[in-house]
Amino acid sequence: MQTTHTTLSLARHTLHRVDFDPATFTAADLFWLPHHAALHHTSPKRQREHLAGRLAAFYALGAIPPIAASRAPLWPAGVFGSISHCASTALAVISSQPVGVDIETLFSEQTCAELTDSIIDDQEHAVLRHSPLPFPQALTLAFSAKESLYKAFSADALPLPGFASAKITALTATDLTLCITDYFSPARAGETVLVAWQLAHNQVITLASGS
Repeated sequence: MQTTHTTLSLARHTLHRVDFDPATFTAADLFWLPHHAALHHTSPKRQREHLAGRLAAFYALGAIPPIAASRAPLWPAGVFGSISHCASTALAVISSQPVGVDIETLFSEQTCAELTDSIIDDQEHAVLRHSPLPFPQALTLAFSAKESLYKAFSADALPLPGFASAKITALTATDLTLCITDYFSPARAGETVLVAWQLAHNQVITLASGS
């Protein structure tokens, strides 16, 4: 599979980006992964996205993280990491603290109409509407930021916390502030997390990190 590796900086973290051409993917490419046998029953789309994500992780870590039963990557002791993919792009980041990264294609107006009520409540809606961003971009950021939060702190999360598990309280040109609720983790309820973001062409990238 043809790939291109680049890096970008976000919130003092280096993100490794792998852009790939889906049309060049072959099943034999999976043999590059030690756990390739676990992917043989999955769809070609899932296989190439997984491969691109592990390639990004390889650039970040210098090794391919093994796969857990949940299909999540197993990071070395003392290392926290996160992988995300969207369309023909994959991202990976590692850190000494919990970290979560997410990439999403900007929502269309139709997607916003279909998903708004499941992602944000009325108070969050007001925060997004009062931001300088177009609403589709702001809603995509809200979705992505909550995904990054979950990835960063999934070890503390209740099963299937949902989008009500964090509330948006502020949105600026560089950051989105989330307040964790009981639906995410009673132990973390009331904590605020600053999620950094940036726009890359028609995609948004978010990153959450903390202790």
